[in-house]
Amino acid sequence: MKTNLLPILIMTLVSPLTAFSYNSPSKEESKKSLPKVYMVKEISPESLLRIYEALGREATGKVAVKISTGEPGGNNYLKPALIGALVKKVNGTIVECNTAYGGGRANTTAHLQAAKDHGFTAIAEIDIMDAEGETALPVKGGKHLKEDFVGSHFLNYDFTIILSHFKGHAMGGFGGAIKNMSIGIASSAGKAWIHSAGKTKDDPWSYLPEQDDFLESMAEAAKAIADHCGEKILYISVANNLSVDCDCASAPEDPKMGDIGILASLDPVALDKACVDQVYSSPDHGRIHLIERMESRHGIHTLVHAEKLGMGSQKYELILLDKE
Repeated sequence: MKTNLLPILIMTLVSPLTAFSYNSPSKEESKKSLPKVYMVKEISPESLLRIYEALGREATGKVAVKISTGEPGGNNYLKPALIGALVKKVNGTIVECNTAYGGGRANTTAHLQAAKDHGFTAIAEIDIMDAEGETALPVKGGKHLKEDFVGSHFLNYDFTIILSHFKGHAMGGFGGAIKNMSIGIASSAGKAWIHSAGKTKDDPWSYLPEQDDFLESMAEAAKAIADHCGEKILYISVANNLSVDCDCASAPEDPKMGDIGILASLDPVALDKACVDQVYSSPDHGRIHLIERMESRHGIHTLVHAEKLGMGSQKYELILLDKE
């Protein structure tokens, strides 16, 4: 997709919700059974626990907490001090898979060392889920993917918490719940499979698809996870350290805008859309930098395709939990 982005960005400067984001649901729509997105502006361990409780879905059994452990050199990832209380409350295991692009987390030994260096081993057990290979999950209704290749250990868990750092992303425009559950749970080879829109499991850069095909493949891989988990999954996103770059970058650009808060939902599409909407509606002038990254990659298309696949809704009811 080739688009002249200048008029879009100018429109955004005038009215933050007119370009990338759709209109918020009307009061009449909110009365219907729209998915609920909870939000708290204070970013703290207590707020994480509070928003988890608000979802009303208890994480039971063997619980996987999917985070990004952060590439060595970067410092924007969710910190153990922030997430530790929630991980301990659910007796969770922090889960990850190895990267497909080299770097400091490309093999299990290096990845575990990075997790230790970033403080995660101090709060929970760490499971690199593709340390012993991968398994395939079916993708129902996919245009590009018929299978999603995930770390084999993923099948060992009864419940999954997708605990995401919402921020920009060099390829996807933004990274939130859908990126975290698709590329994040994919094995190293599975990551290449998504990045190539189902053309290769080897070098992820050997085949670069059309941008929308890549975005659609992310949504399709995420659907495989959602279908596998059923109601044994929930989604929490922390919108802080809002760099235009992912935590997979070893030298991410410094954030240009201030923190937004914590958002959570049982609907990953609604959650990602609410995070995007919060960027657009922010009075912080620094949002323009992140908006340009999202629009230049056509990032909203991931949510459009996910909605078409039946993963969730871009319309939602926002419920603020901040204390008066």
